[in-house]
This record gives sequence, structure tokens and C-alpha cells, in this order.
Amino acid sequence: MATFKDLDALLQKFVDDGLPGCGMQIVKKGKTLYENYFGYANIEEKKPVTKDSVFRQMSLTKIAMYTVAMMLYERGRFLMTDPIYEYFPEWRNTMKTVYRDNGDVEVVPVEQPITVKNILNMTCGLPYDMIMGDTPVKMPTAEAMWREMAPLREKGYFTLREQIAAMSRVPISFEPGTRWLYGFASELTAGLLEVICGKTAEDVIKEMLFEPLGMSSSANYIFGDMGERLVANYYIRPDGTLGIYPPERDLKFVGPRGSVSGFQRVATTVNDYSKLMQMLANGGEYNGVRLIGRKTIDLLRTNTLSEKLIAEDFSNNYLAGYGYGYGMRTLMDKYAGQHNGSIGAFGWTGGSGTWAEADPSEGVSIVYMHNLQPNLEEYHHLRMRAVAYGCLE
Repeated sequence: MATFKDLDALLQKFVDDGLPGCGMQIVKKGKTLYENYFGYANIEEKKPVTKDSVFRQMSLTKIAMYTVAMMLYERGRFLMTDPIYEYFPEWRNTMKTVYRDNGDVEVVPVEQPITVKNILNMTCGLPYDMIMGDTPVKMPTAEAMWREMAPLREKGYFTLREQIAAMSRVPISFEPGTRWLYGFASELTAGLLEVICGKTAEDVIKEMLFEPLGMSSSANYIFGDMGERLVANYYIRPDGTLGIYPPERDLKFVGPRGSVSGFQRVATTVNDYSKLMQMLANGGEYNGVRLIGRKTIDLLRTNTLSEKLIAEDFSNNYLAGYGYGYGMRTLMDKYAGQHNGSIGAFGWTGGSGTWAEADPSEGVSIVYMHNLQPNLEEYHHLRMRAVAYGCLE
């Protein structure tokens, strides 16, 4: 079987081959089996990655956010069948884009409203990158989102609620629930937390999750000495060398409270995020404190997509073998996914190179982090995953 020396060798090879730095932790039923760090948080300053290093999570934020959403669900604060216009009235008259056989594109009313389920499992029809990048994606819905966001971008700082209101005027890409499309559903979910709890999503996540778990180096914004511990945000230049994003560009990913528009993404350490993943791997309990019901976690990690949707919208080498639950992927087919873990293991990935998975059948959690764009996730994550699970007895 593989050993943790093999894992050390693999992560060191990542760094030797050009990755700035990385960290990883494997925990089983509260006991750390493996934790190690490689490379540099800042190559130019020869600053090593350590257990105190803070990483940008980008989409790995979803694990925290959707966990909190399910905590509210099991407290009766919403139903999956609730139309989202009950929380965002401006979404009552949603329109959709229809592509006719003759090539015409029409905008017509939806047959059924977008529901909470549609935003939790990414079937609401709104894409993503056109509001994160520098140019619009060439598709009607994306281009409409780009146009609606233009006044907010010109204004500078904007709130999540302003962003959600702007998006309500955009025709969605399809009838809700009929396709899977990664994107703005996460902002709507963050907005749902705000409406239900009457405070910012950042504060909801902090109070319901980070503080009870003792995640003292985790937040949706930079505070205290987190900025000093934040790893440099590297990107790969066309010639293959590494560059560091300038501060104004980095603010699109993480920054002090009030500096990042819309919903801010989590910044955290490997060790802190392992607490969250251990709680999920062990039925909702961590250090004797229960935060969420075991059966609610089972619902969270239940596949919600049909075979057709998985084949058409949720299938590539990286996602192979997985279905999609509420905000997270869930393993359904080990052979298809070349996955040596357990059926029902679930988690997600961040565009900056972060990866996390919880395996309730074993009580195991695995957290891996680096910050590099493009993150080369298929190369790094699938190899790391294979060795990590191979080390488990």
C-alpha cells in the first residue's frame, strides 16, 4: 500500500515541478494521520508555507456556505420547494432564453419559478465567470449579466443585494431544473442566508460555523494578521514563469471587509478547514459539539442530478464518477472516477487550487491547498487524491 512517505514525495514533486507551495492534512475520527507543508508562501521572499499559512479558497467557500444553508434547512427556515421570489421579490417575473430550431433566440416567461432547490444544486440557469473575469462570456445570458453588472462595476464597490437585484433582470439560460450550470446560484444562496438571518452572509457563516468549530484563522474577509500570513497569489505567465497578481487584481478574490464587492470568499488555513471537513465526516459533530444532523449531511451529499444531466452537464475527467448534491459533488461510481475512496465521499474544489473531501463511511477528511492560476487541478488533485486514499488502512 501507499505510505505517507509517498505522499511527501508527490507533494515535493509538485513544488519541484513549479508549484509555489502547498499544504495537506488527513484526519480520521479526530486523529490527524498526516499533515505537511511544502514550498513557499512567497518565493521571492523565501517565505515557507507553514500550518499558519492562509490560502484563498474561491469556490471551496461553497462547502462552508452550503453547510450553513443546510443547518438553516433542518431548523425549518426554508423548504427546497420555496420559490426564491419569496426571499427576493424582484425575482417573481423571471424570464428565460429559448433557442428555436430555426436559430432564433427568444425570451419568454419561465414555466415554473426558480426554487431554493434550484439554487442549491446549480440548476437555476445563471452562469458565473462573466462577472468575475475581465470580458463577457459569449452566450446570451452571460452577455446580459455583463450588461446589467456594468453600472455596478462603474460605481466600484457594490453589495451582494445590489448584485442579486441586477441579476433578476437577466433571462436565465433554461427552464429551472432542466440543466446543470455552475454559477451565480452561489450568490443567491449567500443572499438567502442574509434574508433569513437578517445579517450579512459573512456574519452568518462566522457565527454558525467558524466560531463554534474554533476556526480562528477563517473568515470571508482578511482580518488581524491574516494578511501577513496570506500566501502570494501566483499565476502562470504565457512563457511558463510565475507572476504575482497585483493587489487590485487580488481584491477580486479576497481582501479586508468592505473591500471586495458582492459575496466575499473564504480565506483559511489547511488546519482550520480540516475542522469543518472533520465535522462533516463525523456526522455533524466536532470535539463533542454537534452543529448539524447526520441525516441532514446525508441529504446534503445525495445526488440530485439525473443520469442525463450528469452526462450532458457534469461530466469530464476531473468530475468523473461524481454526482452533485447541494453545493458539493458526491462520489457515485469509483470505477468511472478512478477513485480509490468510498462511495458517498463528498466535497468540492476552489479555482485557486484548493480541494477538500469528507468520507463519512470512514470518518476521514482530506484537505489540500495551493494558490495558483490556472490551478492545474486535474494534474495535482487526482494524483494527490489517489495517494491519500491509498495511505488509509
